[in-house]
Amino acid sequence: MASLAPVRAPTAAPKRQQAAKPSPGRRCGVQTRGHSLGSLPPELGVTAEKLGRDVFNTTYYPKGEDADASRKPWVVIDAAGLRLGRLSTVAATYLRGGNSGCYTPAFNMGVNVVVINADKIVVTGNKANQKLYYTLGVRGKPGSMKEETYASLHARQPARVIEKAIKGMLPKNRMGRETFTHLKVYAGADHPHAAQNPTDVTADVKAATHKAHMLEEA
Repeated sequence: MASLAPVRAPTAAPKRQQAAKPSPGRRCGVQTRGHSLGSLPPELGVTAEKLGRDVFNTTYYPKGEDADASRKPWVVIDAAGLRLGRLSTVAATYLRGGNSGCYTPAFNMGVNVVVINADKIVVTGNKANQKLYYTLGVRGKPGSMKEETYASLHARQPARVIEKAIKGMLPKNRMGRETFTHLKVYAGADHPHAAQNPTDVTADVKAATHKAHMLEEA
């Protein structure tokens, strides 16, 4: 009769190794924006939770009150004799605050812009007849889209020409739509914003966008 091998008792499954819990006297390093705070000296009397996320970030960043619409100054630009594209680039910069030292693309740090004499804006070349504006028609009705030349739109609604040019230079998001509301364009020389005491920046716009011979030709 063959001898039977001794049967071994089944071994228990190995227990999972649990992460060692830190001792009460040990402080773990806290990660904050890629930087480790490490262990803070006890004599400071503060903890990492009280310091916040940006303890090492001293770079200036605007706050909500810096972009408050009620604090925005007003500027006025006389569009008489100025070219459409050059005027629109500077007006869009004023609206976004690109000429400000505290500019950041995540905030609307610009000013309120008033453009007058929109009926005296000029374009060069044959843009008056070649430049087209499209108006979307009714959904589901092919052929309902309409197009209009610059000369026709300028004769009918001169302010709309500048509004479309500036709006196309603003961000295509919620902030861009909110920034566009700070633009006021009027066909004539009168505007109803005298109570805001707007600063006339027409000379600065001409110096930044038009050379001397361009102004003489206009």
